[in-house]
Amino acid sequence: MSKSNDKLIAFSRRQPSNGRQVERKVQPVGQNKAKKSQPRSRPQKISTTLTPQGVPKTRPGLVMPSAVKGRIPPFKPSGGNIKPMQKQKPMGAKIGRRSRKTKLKPMARSLLYAMRLLIVGVGIGAIAGTILSVLDPATRMNSASSASNTENVGQTQPQSTQNAQVPNGGGLYLSQENTSLKATVQNLALTSPNLTPGVFLVDLNSGSYVDVNAGASFPAASTIKVPILVAFFGDVDAGKIRLDEILTMQQDMVAGGSGNMQYKPVGTQYTALEVATKMITISDNTATNMLIAKLGGIEALNQRFRSWGLTTTVIRNKLPDLEGTNTTSPKELGNLLAMVNQGNLVSMQSRDRLLDIMRHTERDTLLPSGLGAGATVAHKTGDIGTMLADAGLVDMPNGKRYIATVMILRPNNDPRAEKLISAISRIAYQQFSQNAAPPSNYQPPVIMPQTNLTGNTPPVSGYQPPVMMPQTNLTGNTPPVSGYQPPVMTPLPNNTGSYPPPYMNYAPNYQYPITNPQYYPQR
Repeated sequence: MSKSNDKLIAFSRRQPSNGRQVERKVQPVGQNKAKKSQPRSRPQKISTTLTPQGVPKTRPGLVMPSAVKGRIPPFKPSGGNIKPMQKQKPMGAKIGRRSRKTKLKPMARSLLYAMRLLIVGVGIGAIAGTILSVLDPATRMNSASSASNTENVGQTQPQSTQNAQVPNGGGLYLSQENTSLKATVQNLALTSPNLTPGVFLVDLNSGSYVDVNAGASFPAASTIKVPILVAFFGDVDAGKIRLDEILTMQQDMVAGGSGNMQYKPVGTQYTALEVATKMITISDNTATNMLIAKLGGIEALNQRFRSWGLTTTVIRNKLPDLEGTNTTSPKELGNLLAMVNQGNLVSMQSRDRLLDIMRHTERDTLLPSGLGAGATVAHKTGDIGTMLADAGLVDMPNGKRYIATVMILRPNNDPRAEKLISAISRIAYQQFSQNAAPPSNYQPPVIMPQTNLTGNTPPVSGYQPPVMMPQTNLTGNTPPVSGYQPPVMTPLPNNTGSYPPPYMNYAPNYQYPITNPQYYPQR
């Protein structure tokens, strides 16, 4: 047993070439067994192997010598400090063991995960909110509406917008009030005591306006049919109603007053377009009640009016509303017509149909009676015992357009109200016609050059007014120069081939042309 121990002790690394032996301390076997029985602790193995300088290091390993004789004396270094080397731990142990600093309790770990989820949720919510705000249809509608108003500046925006006002619910731009026209309207009202007018006039090209008690609430009478007509065409655009859809007249829809549908038997059928047309042109109350029911009822219509910005325009009872419980104001009717004109509430195609129906209103003794020749008006009247009204959109021959809304409170069926509305319409038309500039594409009439008696030909460049020469008639009297003078007519040769004398330039039976009257003829 001792021989084999000596042999094990003799195993060592290959000795250096200089013959210096290295002694290695070997603990007895008994001590090793005793240490194994003790509680296990981290052993620190110390390597005492030294490699002399200049000798290359070799891979450690066991060398089995052929024969070992004697005992190798222990190595005792004479000098130098030898530092012990710790055994490197395997990589798997370092990865598998968790540090105490990073090890968290389950509750703390749950809180950490909750905080992380909260931060991620807030971030995702912010990003989603930004995307939704960009893609919001309301935002795009507002942008489109702003762009549309910008495009229509040439039509409705005044030239000077420093004092511009935008009434609620409409794209109607107002510049400054026409004080002279307002004073004239007020003077006309003073000449008719016991009449309370509400007047709203707006030049859509310049933004000039007149406001005389226009925001006050008036009994609507049949003018309430204008917003009902707008709502009807709005549903046509939305696909809720077809123009050729058949509507049946029910017993609870039959109403007295204006219109002839009340005399038809219950159950009579009409197309939706025919009902809407009769509601305006002949102011049929039965047709109005049929449309109110088709559009969802009174409350549904009132809610739609409020969405347009109309706060005074309210339906409280079916037609006929002889007590005047249904209300509106001249300004709200004017704003509604302005919105229709700009295509804000209905499509352009429906707008054209709507205005064409209103141009065929049969009663023409109010606003139309004050207009000049060539003017047209899309309007709707309202008439009950205590109120008379007319609201319309006027087109002048010069291409300009303006809004005229007049409502008058009166004693029961006072005829002076009709004359006052006609007078206000006349002065408004005259004022807006004077302020109107000719259209940009206006071309003056071409006057063909005529050869006068002296043989001279007037120049043809530019506009040439007709020559106004007083002529002597057969009786020897000279017509006055002032007033209308017809142009000089070139005399035609007679049978003898010679021209007649100068006083024969006009035929003796010449008739002056008849000018159109400055008012609408009564139909």
